[in-house]
Amino acid sequence: MKLLEDRIKKDGEVLDGDVLKINSFLNHQVDPQLMMQCGEEFKRLFADQKIDRVLTCEASGIAPGVMTAYVLGVPMVFARKKKPSTLNDAVYWADVFSYTKKVNNKICVEEKFLHKGENLLIIDDFVAHGEAVKGMVNIAKQAECNIVGVGAIAAKTFQGGSEWVENEGLRFEALAKIDSFKDGHVHFEGEE
Repeated sequence: MKLLEDRIKKDGEVLDGDVLKINSFLNHQVDPQLMMQCGEEFKRLFADQKIDRVLTCEASGIAPGVMTAYVLGVPMVFARKKKPSTLNDAVYWADVFSYTKKVNNKICVEEKFLHKGENLLIIDDFVAHGEAVKGMVNIAKQAECNIVGVGAIAAKTFQGGSEWVENEGLRFEALAKIDSFKDGHVHFEGEE
């Protein structure tokens, strides 16, 4: 998605050689118009699929997840990183390692929000090593849902997460595919 790639080039900042900071439009401040365009693009990309629900992970997956769910006309559920006291014990759990924060998280979704046989579209902000997606796939499998695909705002294809998704037999669509961070700059797949 050219608009997204342009925004990443303009506002993105490469840190520590392999981390992309995009706080100005997704990971701290949200550009709702851009996220709506991303939701519309996911709707177009997955138009051939019956989707009952969007599944994402807090916090940065919520904006693209809710916009995608909105344009699809379906509910969105997000996996929480900590179980709040208001959540009952009937939850699906998965372990997720954050390479950015260097911590392990347990994500959870209350069982009543995922139903056996439902068709889920998983939406994530970034797919690098794929840890959040692995956790959401684990939860979807526990709930016996069908995963129609995984969509990401951006994928760092050189870090293996997108390959893992495809090796699981899942359809993967990234709106921006980052090939490298050579010389501290973002380089997208297909660029010269």
